[in-house]
Amino acid sequence: MSETSEIAVAAPVSPGRAKFLRFLVRDAGVLLALVLITLFFSATAPYFATSGNALKIFVQIAINTVLAAGMTFVLLTGGIDLSVGSVLALCTVVGATVMINESLSPAVAITLALLACMATGAVCGFLNGWISTRWKIPSFIVTLGMLNMAAGAARVVSDNSTITGLPQSFVDFGNLIIGGFLPSIFLVAVLVIAAGWFVLRFTVFGRMIFAVGTNDEAVRLSGHNPDFYKVAAFTISGLTAGIAAMVYLLRLNIGSPIAGVGYELNAIAAVIIGGTSLSGGKGSIIGTLVGACILQVLSTGLQLLGVGDNFKPIVIGLVIVLAVILDAYRERLLRKIR
Repeated sequence: MSETSEIAVAAPVSPGRAKFLRFLVRDAGVLLALVLITLFFSATAPYFATSGNALKIFVQIAINTVLAAGMTFVLLTGGIDLSVGSVLALCTVVGATVMINESLSPAVAITLALLACMATGAVCGFLNGWISTRWKIPSFIVTLGMLNMAAGAARVVSDNSTITGLPQSFVDFGNLIIGGFLPSIFLVAVLVIAAGWFVLRFTVFGRMIFAVGTNDEAVRLSGHNPDFYKVAAFTISGLTAGIAAMVYLLRLNIGSPIAGVGYELNAIAAVIIGGTSLSGGKGSIIGTLVGACILQVLSTGLQLLGVGDNFKPIVIGLVIVLAVILDAYRERLLRKIR
């Protein structure tokens, strides 16, 4: 009897069943968590399950989703970017400064502002990646330095003041609700996620991002330069910070040198909760979108339940720690399934 049991336990899992189990453990778990949290607040929090609240969540999630999309590339390579919040602040004042230039037509001003935001963010991201790889300095330290430099530069560019008076057509687009339920700024976030998903899923560059995070020495031995992909990942993170700055301008209609305070932590949290491993090489940008949704649903639900602002960070912090713990167990389960 015992020998039969041992044989049954040791029997290999069929390929089809193994693939399904990997999907449940790696991908479906975070989506199931979002569904359960949403159902819980729908049943307990007043006004949570309303179209107005759903619209509010879509609006509030947009900025963090765009930032987290770029952060996913960095974490997949095994790095981390602490500077995206300050880079976003710098980009908002750069973009707002361009848009209030009275010598430019609104269309030209908005276009140049978008390009300026993206270029500013990309340069900051490139410097993060280049310095980190060139001198083999941990990205934590380099991006911490960039955090302070970008924050200071934002104050210098704006003369430590808030910039207002953006073109009315730009403001109107930021307030646009498509189909009565989809805010325009959330659509921008979805487009960024879709672009990131395509790159990671269907391009050689995307596969190399995963490979660098898994084993950069193997990438080097295969004839590729892992430093190139690390620098590219940081550049993408900076680029998405520039796009997030435009989303911020669309939502709040001001350029502020103190915008983005703490945004880097929310972006990292969304990526981790979405299932991307801190050690790199494993993750999904769709999971990042779900992770950002979980964070916002938690925040909104707790607020509607009357949980004070002092306690909300405690709950969200516990969720982040739990996600990291579950990540360790998830890897063990995946190894057993293989």
